[in-house]
Amino acid sequence: MEPLTIAAWSFPALLVLILLRVPIGLAMLVLGLVGSWQVYGSAAPLLNQMKTLAYSTFSSHSLSIIPLFLLMGQFAGLGGMSQSLFKAAEVFLGHRKGGVAMAAVGACAGFGAICGSSLATAATMGQVALPELRRAGYAGSLATGALAAGGTLGILIPPSIVLVIYAILAEQNIAKMFAAAFVPGILAALGYVLVIAIVVRVNPSLARQLPPVPMAERMRALAAIWPVVIIFVAVIGGIYTGVFTPTEGAAVGAVSTGVLAWAKRGLSWRKTLGAFEATAASTGMVFMIVLGAAAFNSFLALSMLPQELAAWVGSLGLSPWMVLAAILVFYLVFGCVMDSLSMILLTIPIFFPMISGLDFGLTPEETAIWFGILVLVVVEVGLITPPVGMNLFVIQSMAKDIPISATYRGVMPFVASDLARVVILVLFPTITLFVLRL
Repeated sequence: MEPLTIAAWSFPALLVLILLRVPIGLAMLVLGLVGSWQVYGSAAPLLNQMKTLAYSTFSSHSLSIIPLFLLMGQFAGLGGMSQSLFKAAEVFLGHRKGGVAMAAVGACAGFGAICGSSLATAATMGQVALPELRRAGYAGSLATGALAAGGTLGILIPPSIVLVIYAILAEQNIAKMFAAAFVPGILAALGYVLVIAIVVRVNPSLARQLPPVPMAERMRALAAIWPVVIIFVAVIGGIYTGVFTPTEGAAVGAVSTGVLAWAKRGLSWRKTLGAFEATAASTGMVFMIVLGAAAFNSFLALSMLPQELAAWVGSLGLSPWMVLAAILVFYLVFGCVMDSLSMILLTIPIFFPMISGLDFGLTPEETAIWFGILVLVVVEVGLITPPVGMNLFVIQSMAKDIPISATYRGVMPFVASDLARVVILVLFPTITLFVLRL
């Protein structure tokens, strides 16, 4: 069998394994090794590759940023920072129509900035904000829809684990990726707030207003979050200005967040140990996916599929914008059924060469960074797109009394906002890139 044919059949085989509940990291590892064996026609080259595969994959200094940011997220959750962020947003916005839901989105943006994970942001903020939304008399559809959408901000607002992985795969500067993601992340949060304002104006019965909070209480709530703001500015600002590397910035963030959590009495020795154990488990899961992707992508490179596919797309004579649109639609569809990290590890080695060979009127570096942000945004949309958006099920597990149909109905305006934002970012690359041009 020809190498290209073997590579082509590997994708249906991968989907079958995923449907059979095989962990995606293991599925990619097995298919990569078996596929390489078939292409080589002998086990000897494969055995030589396996001697160095794990070490060469994990010895990358850039990957050390992942456990540090994961630990930072653990400390942030244990230190009560999610509650502080939500309370600060609530006292300023709660008296407005839909204000508590807006506060939940704002808190998601803040927590996502120190967490880096969409599912973790959705789960943590769901625990904090959902009871408050119910107490304030919000309809279940608006409450779950706003929290599911707000949770997606964790994947986009820096620091983002998925963004780090993309930067490594595309061989781009992590600091520049973080900088480019900041404005689209803020636009996402503002878009969600606008959606809430429109929805409650159209249907006032979905939300109630809380009484205004005295200014003294607002200042106390604001004072409670200043350490979080300082940590975020120090980490992201330090990375962007070159004061320290992304790995050093992640270390500073993890230590600072840990000290803050300890000072707030959110950490005991038992909880600290639990945070390290949870970080180790999450890191192991991420690294297993990275190893599986390394084996699978090595097989694809051996088969020459990415190069042949890029050449074929180039020969079709399609405009670069049509190719980009097709790729983004692919990510939107598959983002509903696959987790973001796995999908990016699997697809970027195939799609990135295609995009790199197309002319969008940008430099190669700008094209790579812009495409990465677009991919992240579209994958983010997939997380809340019915019927199988992962964030929807995370929130639904905390609100079992709310029908899933209500959650689907509540999240659709947010999906519309996301799709409009994708179109804007595609048509105006400057929105993403202007920070890099300063």
